[in-house]
Amino acid sequence: MSRLILFVILLLLFYTILRYLMKYMTGRRKKINRESEPEELVQDPYCKTYIPKRSALRKRVSGRNYYFCKQECLEKFIQNEN
Repeated sequence: MSRLILFVILLLLFYTILRYLMKYMTGRRKKINRESEPEELVQDPYCKTYIPKRSALRKRVSGRNYYFCKQECLEKFIQNEN
């Protein structure tokens, strides 16, 4: 009887470790896939450089979104618009 209880405990321990490892590996796989996707680039309308969209400064002007590489370009663009 004690061998059966020990076997069940070991089986549950093995199952828990296996579940943890599967969850960990699945999360790593998703992270790797996201990193391999190309990042969207946007063009700064003032200085015409291309920058990653997620790191760009965004400003809505006249109902349209514009993306800027730095605050300086944003301010100069708004001055030229007025």
